[in-house]
Amino acid sequence: MTRPSELDARAISFLTSARTATLATMAPSGRPRLVPICFIVGDDAPDGRRRLYSPLDDKPKQSNDPHDLARVRDLLVLPEATLLVDRWSEDWDRLGWIRLETRAALLEPEPHEAAEHEAAVGALRAKYPQYERHRLESRPILRFTVLRVVTWGNLEPEPGQDDPAGGVGRPISGRGRAPRRAGGGNASSSSPGGNRRH
Repeated sequence: MTRPSELDARAISFLTSARTATLATMAPSGRPRLVPICFIVGDDAPDGRRRLYSPLDDKPKQSNDPHDLARVRDLLVLPEATLLVDRWSEDWDRLGWIRLETRAALLEPEPHEAAEHEAAVGALRAKYPQYERHRLESRPILRFTVLRVVTWGNLEPEPGQDDPAGGVGRPISGRGRAPRRAGGGNASSSSPGGNRRH
């Protein structure tokens, strides 16, 4: 099903319970660049569009500057990005996915963005305890504003599933800005425990 940017309660629950998403950006070569990411579902932007947040964490990478990550460099050129959140099950009646077409911005830990950045860091740590050991406070975060929603399959919660931690949190407000230019470097997954270069 294709809809505008609205996410209903069932879709938000499906997103909130997911542990990872796949982020697709466009590389300069024209090839899609895919990377698994951690994320949290935030609140609506002032225009009513839902926002999601993903960290640029400090797992080992070829560059210590998160602005050198390939996904950030891609988004500098083309801020449109796609997020895919899917659920696999051997019971094919449980299969489902949500594809989000989004506009990305880089949320810096700077005074005019501090409240939104701090709220995103808190929600990420609530969902992923591993991030207690990461310096998220001093690193930018990717913010995705949902422009279009496509859903397929069964989005109902798993039987017995509790409300997951790190879901729709307290209001996250402030301004994001497009990723600034940075040269060179490769990227690494934002999924906990990963050390693959992307």
